[in-house]
Amino acid sequence: MIKILLVHGPNLGLLGKRETNIYGNETQEDLLQRVKRECPTAKYEVELVQSNHEGNVLDVLNQIVRDHYAGNTPVGGILINPGAWTHTSVALRDALAMVRDTGIPVIEIHLSNTAAREDFRHASMVAPVVTGGVVGLGAAGYTAAARALVELIQRNSKPRN
Repeated sequence: MIKILLVHGPNLGLLGKRETNIYGNETQEDLLQRVKRECPTAKYEVELVQSNHEGNVLDVLNQIVRDHYAGNTPVGGILINPGAWTHTSVALRDALAMVRDTGIPVIEIHLSNTAAREDFRHASMVAPVVTGGVVGLGAAGYTAAARALVELIQRNSKPRN
């Protein structure tokens, strides 16, 4: 069984209630179900990690790296919506760079088009260290990101000649 983590940063636990004109009406649970539909349950287990405390997310990412270097890689890929940490967190950027160095694919997701919003939201601290990103597609972005992540995991698991 390959584990996929769906990681949500600050305030995303209130999706579906907060600023629905920007983030839509789907809840965090609705988005989790979208991801699960794209990941066949016979092969993938999807786990949601949401925290308003950056250190909690860093601990999860650091454990993934520790496990990898100990010869145990329980996580096959990560979908992450870092929320506001996208624009501010060097610590999150560094943790995701360590995950990248293990070869585990990471896709950054944003419900809104951050480039079309306030100036401070235009720059992503994490974009340079993740595999790819999906922005501005609303909830459909989670579906697209999950499909892409499954494809990346499958590609990485095929033997190379």
